Amino acid sequence: MFRLNTAAGEPMFEQIEQMIAKYVCMGALEAHEQLPSVRAMAAELGINPNTVAKSYKSLEAHGIIYTIPGKGAFIAANDSAKAFFARKSLAAFRQAVSEAKLAHIEEAALVQELRQIYKGEQKND
Repeated sequence: MFRLNTAAGEPMFEQIEQMIAKYVCMGALEAHEQLPSVRAMAAELGINPNTVAKSYKSLEAHGIIYTIPGKGAFIAANDSAKAFFARKSLAAFRQAVSEAKLAHIEEAALVQELRQIYKGEQKND
């Protein structure tokens, strides 16, 4: 279920955060569902347990998960994951728009592309 993109420029702990937030938003992870232990997640992903621990600590600070000592980490029953994922998505969108402006793509073309994406239409380039 959990996979990292080792070729991505994004740090692995941030990929874990975004992946968990995304799965919560999609409904693949539900409130009060237990996450794999730090060691189990690290083994599954083939990474250092400290990386997973850093992700879990950040997710807890954002209110996306909560921990029960001796029991593990669980998905929080709130909208923190949606807010977190929305902030990350909008930041990526802003970056993409900035790059499109540098490429001299007109605003109308960007708006049209956005409308097609929201309608679920695929454009073959």
